[in-house]
Amino acid sequence: MTFYDVIIVGAGSIGTPTAMALANAGVKTLVVDKLPSVAQGDNKHAIGGIRATHSQKSKILVCQRSLEIFSTWEELYGDDIWWVEGGYSFVARSVEHERLLRETVEIQKEYGLNISFLDAEQIQELIPGINPIGLHGGTYSPEDGNASPLYSVHAFYDNATRNGAEFKFKEQVKNILTKNRHVVGVRTDKADYQASFVINAAGGNGKEIAKMVDVNVPLEPESHEAGITEGVKYFLRPMVVDIQPGTDPTFGNSKNYYFYQNKFGKIIFCITPNPSVKGKDRTETSFFLPQIAKRMVDLMPRLSNIKVRRQWRGLYPMTPDGIPIVGTVKNIAGYINAVGMCGQGFMLGPGLGEVLCRLVEKKITSQDKEILKEFSLYRDFGSEEKLK
Repeated sequence: MTFYDVIIVGAGSIGTPTAMALANAGVKTLVVDKLPSVAQGDNKHAIGGIRATHSQKSKILVCQRSLEIFSTWEELYGDDIWWVEGGYSFVARSVEHERLLRETVEIQKEYGLNISFLDAEQIQELIPGINPIGLHGGTYSPEDGNASPLYSVHAFYDNATRNGAEFKFKEQVKNILTKNRHVVGVRTDKADYQASFVINAAGGNGKEIAKMVDVNVPLEPESHEAGITEGVKYFLRPMVVDIQPGTDPTFGNSKNYYFYQNKFGKIIFCITPNPSVKGKDRTETSFFLPQIAKRMVDLMPRLSNIKVRRQWRGLYPMTPDGIPIVGTVKNIAGYINAVGMCGQGFMLGPGLGEVLCRLVEKKITSQDKEILKEFSLYRDFGSEEKLK
């Protein structure tokens, strides 16, 4: 039986950058995934947005480090991961949402983020063609951006394997092995592997993996749909997030939706259905495109003639408060949760991978302690992040 220091379950947005951080630190690491290659779960369904402008401090701290990694990757390692520093803009289309965004900006500024609230005229300059009717302004965080989820995670994979991390694909974890309430390895459908630590980075399957050590995580996957258009002349710099709810008796109600133009001129877009669509169904629907097209064209009429090329559906592993569940547990030594990213695993992954590495090496910083406390399984789940 082969021995590793750490075994990671899941080779996606969290597991792969965590393996990279561990391998770079000289930790003998194995990643096990039931799919044929890296990033074949819901990482490939992500639309690529990366922001530090959250309203919860620990997510801000983690994503600030992620942004550093994404923005300097090509310079340091030579891989073009399609990074674009386009920024994010949350638009306000009601007095209530203007107040919410202004309050959030003040919190974000206290944490050192570069973000401002712009009036309606400034937002019209930032987002050419936005409908001015009912526009109250919006936020702008210029240092946020976007990158390719597939290219990025493949780059992290290459870096991890160059530094000694091993990946086993087409292997399904059947059990986490323990002895005297301590992790000793995993059993897959092909082999047993020994390890002192197991990190659960299984995304939408995180609840099932946690149950293997009798740990219950309040995690429920939800289906979200996204799409991409043909390429057109570049005109839109930031990711645009419209938090105004939408009512549609024909195609279904929705919460927020968001879109941006990538470096090749294609508009990538996603919507949050209301009510949430619980479960693991990744089958595309017929109502998604008319639902989101109606809202996007209302906000930006100039989008009306752009052709949609493809749509897809992926999972958001949701927690009750919209905050990840990360860290050790009380009754099983060596088991670590890294689940419940709520659709933000791609932007959290690189920064969180370094926190997990320091947790394994027992080198956590005071900032890590703060992050892990807020991400703890044992927190109060009663409150929600303002802009999750």
